[in-house]
Amino acid sequence: MDWRALFGFASLPKPDFISAYEKSLERKIPKSKPLSELAFLVLDTETTGLDVKKDHVLSYGSLQVIDSRIRISSSKEFYLKPKKRNREAIKVHGLVQERPYVSRERVIRTFLEDARHQVLVGHHIGFDLAMLERVGKSLGLRKIKNPALDTYDLAVRLDRGRYYDPHTVPSKEYSLDHLCERYAIALDDRHTAAGDAFLTAQLLVKLLKVAEAKGIKTYGDLLG
Repeated sequence: MDWRALFGFASLPKPDFISAYEKSLERKIPKSKPLSELAFLVLDTETTGLDVKKDHVLSYGSLQVIDSRIRISSSKEFYLKPKKRNREAIKVHGLVQERPYVSRERVIRTFLEDARHQVLVGHHIGFDLAMLERVGKSLGLRKIKNPALDTYDLAVRLDRGRYYDPHTVPSKEYSLDHLCERYAIALDDRHTAAGDAFLTAQLLVKLLKVAEAKGIKTYGDLLG
């Protein structure tokens, strides 16, 4: 006997926007596509902490980089109402005043619609994607499967080569703050989701120019 069905817990139909996102993943980016023609969705999440299992997303920010240009008009930022106050998160992110909060569905729907056919980019992107997957789990999102590029990894690779030993990397030198200072990017609006996404987008554009100069010319070279 299917006890889940008996008590009304049978799995619900997947929302259309998640099905549409999953359908979009069938279209692969050609490995020969030049870096200058790639479309990137640069994103950031501000959270109550760094524990993916226990902490929560406070805000989400993103914007697009297309044809090596930052599309300011695509910038978005959403705030989720925290389940509980976290003094350290408030101290770092400054999210103390009341915000125009949106639903978890609004955040995930917008993210997935923007993410179609894009390379996802972030500084330590794995953490941001894991937190977004947690937000979207109750909506039926199982896994974010876009190709992803970490600006931390790319910066280290450009300095040390593709097959570097991560244990020998001085991680502080590759923090977002240090890299922005190194590449002459003004540290404006730091520790907000939209602000950090914009800083990361600027860093991405700089790193891609360095990558091309080092012979990384195509999508296949970058992520292959």
